Amino acid sequence: MRNHGSWTAPAIIMLALATVLSLSACGSEAKNANTDLGKGTGAVKDPASPQTVTFFSWVGNEPQMKKMAAEFHKKHPNITIKFENAPAEQAQQVLSTRIAGNTAPDVAYINASDTSDYAARGALVDLGNYMSRSEVVKPDDYVDGFRTFVTWNGKMWGLPFDGETTGLFYRTDRFKEAGIDGPPKTWDEFRAAAEKLTDVPNGKYGFEMFASEAAYYYYPWLHQAGGEPLTKDGKDIAFDSPAGRTAAAFYVDLAKYSPKDYLNSNSYDGRVAFAKGDVAMYVAGAWFAGTLADEYPKIEGKWAAAPLPEGAAGCKTTLAGDSLVMFNQTKVSDAAWLWMEFLSQPDNLAAWTYKTEGTLLPPTKSLLDGDDLAKEKPVLKPFADLMECGVASTVANPKYPRVETILNEELSKAIYGDQTAAEALDNAAQQGRAILARG
Repeated sequence: MRNHGSWTAPAIIMLALATVLSLSACGSEAKNANTDLGKGTGAVKDPASPQTVTFFSWVGNEPQMKKMAAEFHKKHPNITIKFENAPAEQAQQVLSTRIAGNTAPDVAYINASDTSDYAARGALVDLGNYMSRSEVVKPDDYVDGFRTFVTWNGKMWGLPFDGETTGLFYRTDRFKEAGIDGPPKTWDEFRAAAEKLTDVPNGKYGFEMFASEAAYYYYPWLHQAGGEPLTKDGKDIAFDSPAGRTAAAFYVDLAKYSPKDYLNSNSYDGRVAFAKGDVAMYVAGAWFAGTLADEYPKIEGKWAAAPLPEGAAGCKTTLAGDSLVMFNQTKVSDAAWLWMEFLSQPDNLAAWTYKTEGTLLPPTKSLLDGDDLAKEKPVLKPFADLMECGVASTVANPKYPRVETILNEELSKAIYGDQTAAEALDNAAQQGRAILARG
């Protein structure tokens, strides 16, 4: 998640879901979960002789990560961090292959939503023993949604490291011109603002939709209406519930306030219309703030961010993030833990997320609620507030990626006007249930 550009939040989630399938198909995953690692009392001590900790990620070349590794080595001279990098779009498949071949790294930076899948296959170290000995890592300080991502069978198998929420970006200049006082706080206000800000003959629109990412951007509205993609046991479709239908009807109706020329864009490519002022409201992750600041500095002061307007279920949005995990094939577990613990220090979490050029959020309540974040990156404050009500959409069925593809296709057709929102959900649910029913 660290770099955004064309690697957007929706792509991260889709990759995370795809990894579930690749892991499920991998029959030779490590099964020898070692429950003895980390047992002991008191702080974990440095090794008496030199050890190397392999760290797998797609962020090893980031200047901030290199800086933290150098600082770590100064404090722990007997431990060297060896970076093993892979492109973000290939990282999870490479990692799965290495686990199956018993060549797993000691520590990895992974999509947080993948953590429970690796844990379920016996590939990770239960971090409970280590956390009980740490003065740095406090499980209760993590945002609930991120703890959900890294928890399986009631145990934490990863340490949340960074994240983001989906929120609302809006053009303050367009709002002022239209006489709208501040961002919308409810669905009705949102629809009214979108309508008032739309002037099709003059190429001005209230909102921007992305048919290619229809399902991903449907989920926040689904959760706000009180719905879920699947039932709690993960065995049946739930997005066609009354709440799901309410959300889909509202969401699809917004297409009439969106420029048709951009409907097939994704949430990164569509930034141009917002930057030009042709679109007044834009729903995206916190990464979008960094994109605007980096690529369009001339519009500084003409846009702002806010929480999504609330639906019947109140404050809800989607979360995405990354976590640190330790693989049970490691021979240097104490040294690996010291590296994970060091990265989890508040100063390092802050430096990695909001104190650098990036626009990620820390996963701990203490940093999110502190004054420092709002001071360093004011634009992130609405997203930090949303963390407390964010929904960690861990999908408890490895077949769901195929269902989501169908849901995306059907909602896309509705956005283009080829069918109604209700028909989209009916079609997706019928096909989805057939997929879930197969052996």
